[in-house]
Amino acid sequence: MPPKRYDVVGVGNAIVDVIAHVEDEFIVANSLPKGSMTLVDVDRAIELYASMPPAIEASGGSAANTMAGVASFGGTAAYVGKVRQDQLGEVFRHDIRAAGVVYEQALATVGPPTARCLILVTPDAERTMNTCLGISSLLEPADVDEHLITAGRVVYCEGYLWDVDSAKAAIRKAMTMAKDAGSKVALTLSDMFCVDRHRAEFRHLVEHDVDIVFANEAEICSLYETTDVAEALRRVRGHVEVACVTRGAEGSVVLTAAEVVQVPAWSAGSVIDTTGAGDLYAAGFLYGYTRGKDLFTAGWYGSIAAGECISHTGPRPERSLAELFAAVPSPTR
Repeated sequence: MPPKRYDVVGVGNAIVDVIAHVEDEFIVANSLPKGSMTLVDVDRAIELYASMPPAIEASGGSAANTMAGVASFGGTAAYVGKVRQDQLGEVFRHDIRAAGVVYEQALATVGPPTARCLILVTPDAERTMNTCLGISSLLEPADVDEHLITAGRVVYCEGYLWDVDSAKAAIRKAMTMAKDAGSKVALTLSDMFCVDRHRAEFRHLVEHDVDIVFANEAEICSLYETTDVAEALRRVRGHVEVACVTRGAEGSVVLTAAEVVQVPAWSAGSVIDTTGAGDLYAAGFLYGYTRGKDLFTAGWYGSIAAGECISHTGPRPERSLAELFAAVPSPTR
């Protein structure tokens, strides 16, 4: 088997986030489905951007955020994602490398611009996302570096990529390479509406190709077409090696065929912005998992990372997660 140089290798949409705080009236006036991610074309992105109040621009993308979180814990992480050779592409490459993540993808010289996600945060800290995928969605199998993928203990794949056939093929290639190299495969379901679009394929992946699945309550219920969270948890249990389901203020539940582990949430104080909370939970869990920690401890790493993330605007850690974890007392099981 190839040597495992990285704890986690992420594959996802490389996106620059544009984050602004708005009132609920803005969401209604622009006919946006609150709390969801909507794919928009370039014209719609320009229209929304023009109407937004002053914003923060920062590199994002679900799997990229997770890799930044793994690195903040002191883990080794690498990333596969496509950006254009333009201003936002340069910003993305600089930011992810500065976060300690290995990113060697060449900047594309032709094609659509670098992707951007317009994130509108309402006073309840809920985020409504409008994503123009640009060149990120044109990830192709040829963009997947076998030497990089097979060097990861876990290959973490982003469900959002399933919206484009070439990107879907790239993910499937990465999953096959990982399995053949003895690595674990993790999948985040990404968004309830993403699950709605690809339910049959996601169920097949969870039952046959994936070792670790990440979801929130809405996503796992959508996967099994039920409004009963307990029923959804019952159905996912045993279909995959590990299922991690986040439950907001109630923390998370980690399930295997043999165990059901309840993990409490952790908060640094006020909830400012929930953008990236699930991404950072996955970062913490995967860091603990690749360090051989038990499921409760791995989940607690996830709680710490998610709690830090929601305490500020933006989807990436503002302080060392390793130092934060060391400073926070572990809960009694």
